[in-house]
Amino acid sequence: MSPKSGVAKLEKNRIIEYICKLVSIIMAKITKSAAKERIEALSEELRRHNYNYYVLNAPVITDFEFDLKMQELQALEALYPDLVLPDSPTQSVGSDIEDKPVEKVNGQTETNKSFLSYSKIKDENRGFEQIPHKYPMLSLGNTYSREDMLAFCNKIEAENGEMLEYSCELKFDGVAICLTYINGELKRAVTRGDGVKGDNVIDNVLTIKSIPLHLKPGDWPREFEIRGEIFMPWSAFETLNKEKEEIGEQPFANPRNAASGSLKLQSSAQVAGRGLDCVLYHMLGEDLPFTTHSEAIAAAARWGLPTSEFSQVRRGAADVMDYIEHWDSRRKTLPYATDGVVIKVNSLALQKRLGFTAKSPRWATAYKFKPEQALTRLLSISYQVGRTGAVTPVANLEPVPLSGTIVKRASLHNKDQMDLLDIHIGDWVYVEKGGEIIPKITGVEKAKRPDDAARPDFPTLCPDCGTPLVRDPEEARHYCPNRTGCPTQTKSAFVHFASRDAMDILAGDATIDQLYDNNLIRRLSDLYRLTKEQLMPLEGWQERSCDNFLASLEKSKSVPFERVLYALGIRHIGKTTAKLLAKHFPDIDALAAAGEEQLAQIDAIGSIVAASISAYFADPENRRLIDELRGFGLKFTGSGASQKVSNLLEGKSIVVSGVFSIPREDLKAMIEANGGTATGSVSGKTSYLLAGDKPGDAKMKKAAALGIEVIDEQQFYNMIGR
Repeated sequence: MSPKSGVAKLEKNRIIEYICKLVSIIMAKITKSAAKERIEALSEELRRHNYNYYVLNAPVITDFEFDLKMQELQALEALYPDLVLPDSPTQSVGSDIEDKPVEKVNGQTETNKSFLSYSKIKDENRGFEQIPHKYPMLSLGNTYSREDMLAFCNKIEAENGEMLEYSCELKFDGVAICLTYINGELKRAVTRGDGVKGDNVIDNVLTIKSIPLHLKPGDWPREFEIRGEIFMPWSAFETLNKEKEEIGEQPFANPRNAASGSLKLQSSAQVAGRGLDCVLYHMLGEDLPFTTHSEAIAAAARWGLPTSEFSQVRRGAADVMDYIEHWDSRRKTLPYATDGVVIKVNSLALQKRLGFTAKSPRWATAYKFKPEQALTRLLSISYQVGRTGAVTPVANLEPVPLSGTIVKRASLHNKDQMDLLDIHIGDWVYVEKGGEIIPKITGVEKAKRPDDAARPDFPTLCPDCGTPLVRDPEEARHYCPNRTGCPTQTKSAFVHFASRDAMDILAGDATIDQLYDNNLIRRLSDLYRLTKEQLMPLEGWQERSCDNFLASLEKSKSVPFERVLYALGIRHIGKTTAKLLAKHFPDIDALAAAGEEQLAQIDAIGSIVAASISAYFADPENRRLIDELRGFGLKFTGSGASQKVSNLLEGKSIVVSGVFSIPREDLKAMIEANGGTATGSVSGKTSYLLAGDKPGDAKMKKAAALGIEVIDEQQFYNMIGR
């Protein structure tokens, strides 16, 4: 490989073969005591990586690196079988059962009751009900080597003496889910968990439009399970990350992490806004009326279940390899992330005969696509200040071709990521594209590090205004606290305020820069003071452009309260949260008067978000700005569900849990419309627990312990006279 080309032409299947051969040589000479030490170290490391991947949704190594470590452990255990640990990662699947925080949503850490020591937890019952799997939910073996795929097919065919049919399917990069239908109705939706039991996330799954609550009429069995993957399409992923960056939160590394984090949110309303989708690919049950896997999946599609249109039955190893070749390139055109192809023996009878290992079926395996990777030089690191003051390091790279584009820059996210990579200016770095879209640095080629490579110093002062940076101990990012005096933050606040999802004013980056540089705007309210006489002398402005701009300003005065609230740019308040607040509070004054404790009781509003809202309204300058904007005619009064129709529930705090005949958000709106408060957690202040089908086990137990009355949907309707 020529360093001048900057491209690392890595054939990862060859790397695996080389390492495996190397490991086999080393294993022959390694002592038993050294092997024991290495097995223990690898096992601990792989367990930690499994936890990062399945629970925290924040892997620190690539799948490829993880697979290499797993293969090394397998080789050591094969050499010394008596050293295999009872909980070896080679003998069990990674678990997604939570016992630590899994995602910060609008600044609030989502967690469960087994990690109560974590700071600022607003709800002691955030855990999901755990349900045992009727059939173990195992993982798949995988390989990056086409030779291994051929060997898989050839071995099974040799044992059976004939060429076989295989179901070939795309491997969706998402989160495994197991759905149970009884009499045509969805009753459970359980994550993989530890393979034996998982979390029941049915409330969140019901927000996914492609998953039916009731099956279409058909010949479905009385009870069956169907398994698949919940994933986040690229469009939803990009929208979510854009919003996270806008409110100063760490974006997700990839759609898989985003899907996993979203599925474990405690607010179904927020899950509904994440744009999740699903594909199902494996049916289980007693005496299913099918002879092949493909027949079962075709039946599932007839019943209205989401299946993949790209699955095909292929015959023989050569035909399987043709399917893999086809999708290795075409996958880049799909609207969602795929990381490989799954091959399954199509005959259900043969599947049963082949059986399982401790952690995976013998009748199926996965071929994982090799991510395209480039090696290029890190020229410098620049530090960008965002709208909320978050400082993001960006790697400036020697231009390198990657997946059909020229990559010049890649985000390093934060100082912690820089430290983890041990990155130096002048290093040769490996760059990959997440899903062929987002460039990211995955490693450093330290063997090529120049002697004069210097470790970068993360700035202590704002690169724009020179204000000392601060770092919240609970967050990974550094911030510039000078919100009103930092030019970049001020300009970004205007761009955000004028954006289509906010006030929808005809003013992009260039226009805002021009108005700011000519001292025409400093506060958001200054936009509404602009006149045609001020604009006409500016370069590029004509009478028509002035009229259009001023007309858009006038039109923005009709933008609804929820969008005005979002436009203000309050830290941690994205579009979804702004909409929630606008529904809960009748106007901006009621929101400003709410205390942190009251705000934190609102479902999906955590203590960090509550603190951010309180801090915003505690600032006299912000209150003055709101008064000025109100004076120009902007809407600071809502027209949503918070408007009362009665006082029948005045002073009542009601927790809603379970599945109902109507969406839970509609029930919460009814509570608020009748004078009550809909909260997300059961406490001593709770008046009633409104429980539908399959309510949260933790909430039910706490309600019983506190003597809180549990009511059903009809009792609730009787209370409000409906």
